Amino acid sequence: MTNTSATLDDKVVLVSGGTQGVGAAIVRAAVAAGARVMLSGRDAERGKALVAELEPLGDVRFTRTDLADPEAAARTVADTIAEFGRIDCLVNAAGVTTRGSLLDTTPELFDTHVAVNLRAPFFTMQAAVRDMVDRGAPGTVVNIITMSSHGGQPYLAPYSATKAGLAGLTRNAAHAHRWDRIRINGLNIGWTETDGEAEIQKRFHDADDTWVEKANATVPMGKLGQPDEIADLVIFLLSDRSGVVTGSVIDWDQQVPGGSD
Repeated sequence: MTNTSATLDDKVVLVSGGTQGVGAAIVRAAVAAGARVMLSGRDAERGKALVAELEPLGDVRFTRTDLADPEAAARTVADTIAEFGRIDCLVNAAGVTTRGSLLDTTPELFDTHVAVNLRAPFFTMQAAVRDMVDRGAPGTVVNIITMSSHGGQPYLAPYSATKAGLAGLTRNAAHAHRWDRIRINGLNIGWTETDGEAEIQKRFHDADDTWVEKANATVPMGKLGQPDEIADLVIFLLSDRSGVVTGSVIDWDQQVPGGSD
């Protein structure tokens, strides 16, 4: 019988943006899959709390990082290697979604999106892939992107632009390092129920505490995407069970790009 379970036994995994939402779900799933995990993020309190939660289940560490700092991305990889001796898998889950249209986005807002959504994944991948290449070892990377990389809403102009860049970077890096046996894939995730999304809905869209129920009523499957569901697919893509797949940017959503009624 074929073994269909995805495991990360003894793999060293770095999850950027791992203190909350989708990133935290990926950290939990990676630990459950047997990985040794470094998670990074700006919120030290959340990071330490997640480590305390997961320490009884596996080897997990936290490094405080502000990815708007141009040197921070490479530093998270260096911290991972210092703690575990290597890096086998990388998940770029950090991101900012601060609203801005083509007409009202300031240079400062645009630069923040570029710094966190594009520059940070670029240099985190650079440092991780360099370690893999130097060791002559295979590895896997998953970039958390967005359905808005296909175009997005008018109020997500800098977000859509930078995440579209990340989709292109994912394919470019996958092509460049396929002969190194380093597989790099991405997920265009759709509307997902997280604490961060709740904050965004209340801050920018005048939502109240019933926003999830209202949102669920507007989507085909009757519910928003769930972080643990995304995490399951990420673990599969990081693991050997995803085979030779590289350079794929998978639409993980219930809305179909190009479809119309």
